[in-house]
Amino acid sequence: MDLTTSSEVACPATAQEPQPQPIAVRRKWPEEGYIRVPNWVYTDPHLFEREMQQFFAGDTWNYIGLECEIPEVGMYRRSWIGTRPVIMVRDKTGEINVLENRCAHRQALICWNNGGKVKDFTCPYHQWNFALDGKLQGLPFKRGALGKGGMPADFDMAANSLKKLRVVNRGGSIWATFSETAPSFEDYCGPLVLAEVDHMFPGRKLRLLGYTRQLIPANWKTYLENLKDPYHATLLHTFYITFGLWRADNGADCIPQGGGSHSVMISKNQGKKTSEATPEMANFRGEFELLDKETVTPRREFNEGRVGGAWVFPAANLGIQANTLKMRHVIPKDPNSFELVFTHYGFEDDDEEMQRLRLKHANLLGPAGFVSMDDSEMLKMVQSGARGYPDRRGVIEMGGKDIEPADYMVTEVMIRAFWAWYRKEMDL
Repeated sequence: MDLTTSSEVACPATAQEPQPQPIAVRRKWPEEGYIRVPNWVYTDPHLFEREMQQFFAGDTWNYIGLECEIPEVGMYRRSWIGTRPVIMVRDKTGEINVLENRCAHRQALICWNNGGKVKDFTCPYHQWNFALDGKLQGLPFKRGALGKGGMPADFDMAANSLKKLRVVNRGGSIWATFSETAPSFEDYCGPLVLAEVDHMFPGRKLRLLGYTRQLIPANWKTYLENLKDPYHATLLHTFYITFGLWRADNGADCIPQGGGSHSVMISKNQGKKTSEATPEMANFRGEFELLDKETVTPRREFNEGRVGGAWVFPAANLGIQANTLKMRHVIPKDPNSFELVFTHYGFEDDDEEMQRLRLKHANLLGPAGFVSMDDSEMLKMVQSGARGYPDRRGVIEMGGKDIEPADYMVTEVMIRAFWAWYRKEMDL
């Protein structure tokens, strides 16, 4: 047999194996534009990988944690930017660093725990040791053993340190970016979103109250939509509409920002009531009464009854409901799941009654929250529908077809604005 000829025949067959096509070629957005959302945006693995690179590792600022989580030198918290693990740590100078949570040697995770206190970081695999600012301090057998082996003489310790991200501390909230070309945090947010950050973090010293975490079997963007959707909140959530925490007849400001990536959504807590809009709210339970009315009755404070907050793209929501102050951090895991972390906080100058109310009102939210458990279940159902019918599309025309700010809740304007922005950014 002529092996050369046989090889020449085999090579073209290998070269002709089908190659993955760009998403824009394989997928087509509905002709109606941003008022229709194709189901494949919630399930496509190639699109998910692009999002992780472009939105989380790109020119964006990502929420990492709160300064009060690491009050002492050497204290750290593990966090995530998309699917990338990072470490927030206070160094010996008192500065807060955000480091890549991966050893420069063999890429192993350095921090496995969610938090703790250390003098330095040591990779468990080969014991490479890093300072709190990420600098590589030492490694076993650098000069070999018994005169043999070891690292080359020109091995650069500094070049193999943990990568430090750009970091901003805004009123005790910590944000970071991988990018050297991202705009300043202030410019990235824009004045309206930045005002919401400053409203929730006004410079008062923060006090950590606790966390809740859960894994939700849905695409991370379903939660982004959920927090840009006042329409559902006045229908789905019995607690909100029955006790007046969030209702269509309370009025609202729904304001797309950042071209549609960010948003501001605020309303007023007006207590239990009925109006001509109440019959449309099928989950309203006028006969419901709480023996402990304090559960849904906030004490007046700095927000003057104002509730809601801002979504800071890609994955953070900040705001207040009743007296609970919280950061919501969305951590994508894969196209069909994300982790949701609530960080609850208060201020060090809160009196005991206010601290108790902040903790009590936190029961509205989280995995078993009187309100949030509704969302978790519905997002699972949304993902099931999208996965089962990837070639179908959703409709987002409530409140019209425009993307201008609205002063009412019965609208999907912030979702429309997001998808208009998303299509442009992703070239879809």
